Amino acid sequence: MTSALLCSRLADVESPTLFTMKLLTALYATVICLSAFLLFLLEPIAARQLLPLFGGSAAVWITCLVFFQCTLLAGYWYAHLLISHTAPRAQAVIHMALLTLALLSLELRVHPSATAVTWHPILSILGLLAVSIGLPFLTLAATSPLLQAWYSRAGGSEAPPWWLFALSNAGSLFALFLYPALIETHLALHWQVIVWAIGFCVFSAFCGALALQSRRIGSAAAAVDRPSPDQDSPRSWALWILLPGCASMLLCAVTNHLGENIAAIPLLWIVPLAAYLLSFIVAFASPRAWPRFVSVRMLALTLATFAYLLYSSRMSLPPQISIPVYTLALFFACLFCHGELYRLRPSANRLTGFYLSLSGGSAAGAILVGLVAPNFFHASYDLAITVILLAAVALIVTWKSGMTPRILWTAATIAMIYIAVMQARSLGQEAIVQLRSFYGTLRVTETHLPPEAETTRTLYHGRIQHGTQLFGNGLRTQPSSYYAQSSGVGLALDLCCEGHPKRIAVVGLGTGTVAAYGKPGDDITFYEIDPLVERLARALFTYLHDSQAAVHVVLGDARLSLARESAIGKVQPLNDVIVLDAFSGDAIPIHLLTAQAIALYRRRLRPDGVLVFNISSQYLDLAPELELQAQHAGLETALVHSEADESRGLFTADWLLMSANHALLHRSEIANVAQPVSMTPGLRLWTDDYSSLLPLMKWRTRERRSSQR
Repeated sequence: MTSALLCSRLADVESPTLFTMKLLTALYATVICLSAFLLFLLEPIAARQLLPLFGGSAAVWITCLVFFQCTLLAGYWYAHLLISHTAPRAQAVIHMALLTLALLSLELRVHPSATAVTWHPILSILGLLAVSIGLPFLTLAATSPLLQAWYSRAGGSEAPPWWLFALSNAGSLFALFLYPALIETHLALHWQVIVWAIGFCVFSAFCGALALQSRRIGSAAAAVDRPSPDQDSPRSWALWILLPGCASMLLCAVTNHLGENIAAIPLLWIVPLAAYLLSFIVAFASPRAWPRFVSVRMLALTLATFAYLLYSSRMSLPPQISIPVYTLALFFACLFCHGELYRLRPSANRLTGFYLSLSGGSAAGAILVGLVAPNFFHASYDLAITVILLAAVALIVTWKSGMTPRILWTAATIAMIYIAVMQARSLGQEAIVQLRSFYGTLRVTETHLPPEAETTRTLYHGRIQHGTQLFGNGLRTQPSSYYAQSSGVGLALDLCCEGHPKRIAVVGLGTGTVAAYGKPGDDITFYEIDPLVERLARALFTYLHDSQAAVHVVLGDARLSLARESAIGKVQPLNDVIVLDAFSGDAIPIHLLTAQAIALYRRRLRPDGVLVFNISSQYLDLAPELELQAQHAGLETALVHSEADESRGLFTADWLLMSANHALLHRSEIANVAQPVSMTPGLRLWTDDYSSLLPLMKWRTRERRSSQR
């Protein structure tokens, strides 16, 4: 039987038989699961297209998450209004009209441009997403509550519809793992969009069939379920918002904390999001398998774990230990919140109102962490504040259970407040300044180690060091951290332009260490996307001020800035060296490493010039991809590794030099230290339409300093 014939027959059903009801159940389950699957595929596809405009920042994903939660709320609100205020026939007509509009608006390509408001990146991201994917996303978001209501009305309420919500989260979880593992690694971006659009058309056809079928069935009796007796009380309505809001805040806070303070691993955000979705599945699919008394006790253990981790924040645990611990803590905390949410579930006639409250709380939690916190706090206190809220919510939920739980959770709330205060003091002990922006938390510390330095200042982005300066014993003007004279960048800058002044472009400012290589007549231009980094580099470090070269700082994404210079043409002189030092942490700006990006750099580079890439990383091996890019562009490479020297403030560093200048790369100073690049089998060339980090992951990393990138 074809899908069209099946849809036609289902649309004519008024009183479903047992067989027809089984068929309807399968179709409802399929459409709900497909909608969630498409929803979670659309999220990374849209986010990937935004990265080039905003410098590859990890905050792009958090802001996208805020948009997704808010649009989910809008979809649930639409479903609630449709079910509560319109007749079945009107519901079918309205929803089919929405499906048609979504299909007509199916562009799915975000078109970032250099004129976007990079000074207000959050507003830019939200606006671009709303224009490009807003209507299809809203249609998919409304599917789960709307179809669950139709299913209950069609006679499916003999079995509670909550398992359908668990099924939708299972579809989301499947898409979450499938995208980086298979789709991103095998399909170019334009093919991802095409495949997604085909899937959306299939979804629309089946969803339309269910809409036609639902208009022929009148209101059904209330679901045969066992909701909480006080489900309609103001307390229950408040908890419908507070419980998912706390879980959403915890998801965003743990994701930020893992990326900034534990390990800057690409794709790490998948792990906490998977734990969050899994808690929904367990809570709504098999509540009897996880009794409440177990959930409460696991929450107490979870809070104790968070308390220890926050109190010992200055102690560095290996990522192999801390990431699983944080993920398990997040899972059990979210399982408590979602389990209590299920315990307070209403009857089927209030189903859409319940989901509306749930999505409202989730959106509020994402907004608080993703939008409010970066603008109100100078440091990352999100996790500590959220854990306090979690303890307070546990107190509210268990208040009716007796005096012992009240004392326990009151003490826990007070203890979490104390831990948060101690963490704030600990973060500020060595820091002389802490600032926070859309691009992350910046902190400058001042110590007296090593002794030879007398005073040492270090710039941190989260826990990643972005540069350091030693001020004593004549070390103030000496390059430090990753920029030793024996490093790849040091050799390139010393050897490239003997006999004439150098013109240098540097992508990524940090503390401005490259300016230490400047000599009279040289010209150095830094490209930096975060305005706060320039403020700190000029106010607390002296590399820019002390340099003998003419130093300039251009704010904005480096690739867009270089493209504007290339468009100007002969007015802008070409560079002798372009240093690319923006590949640290989990926010790998892939758009700076594609074939189109390499071609742009060559247009801004003298024929005998050199590109220098800082590829120092514990978790990614970028050398094979850059070797592939060099072969594609007809260039030669040299991979230079330099060791750490703590007495001079130097870190272990890996730099890759890329140039058409055969004589430069084969000079003895470079050739004698160059290492061969070990290629990864099956690796594909990155372009603006295709890239994948998964093949470049270092699954077994060498032990390095915690400060290593």
